[in-house]
Amino acid sequence: MVTGRSIDDILADARARLHRLAPHEVPDGAVLVDIRPAAQRAAEGGIPGAIIVERNVLEWRFDPRSDARLPIADRFDLPVVVFCSEGYTSSLAAASLQDLGLHRATDLAGGFKAWKHAGLPVSN
Repeated sequence: MVTGRSIDDILADARARLHRLAPHEVPDGAVLVDIRPAAQRAAEGGIPGAIIVERNVLEWRFDPRSDARLPIADRFDLPVVVFCSEGYTSSLAAASLQDLGLHRATDLAGGFKAWKHAGLPVSN
């Protein structure tokens, strides 16, 4: 007997409540957050100005009530746009930030690869 939900179900539920952004839709003033592991960032490059917060500590760094929060994470209406390599892990992460109360949190559809493919600035 199979119990629980599949990762596809969990991902679909997360994305159903996000207003995912294409690379050219990221608004000025949004906080771009790169959750990729260091090895992936080194291999692929990065987005200039993005804050690097690895996935395993994301919620602690962005919960305004956390003693471990980043100084920028001081309010629940912070416009956070999370990205990973292709936009899967970032959907789950953005939904988790919404669970904390960050109602403007979302993710970058297609992740870093979509950003780079769109011809937007990248760093090595």
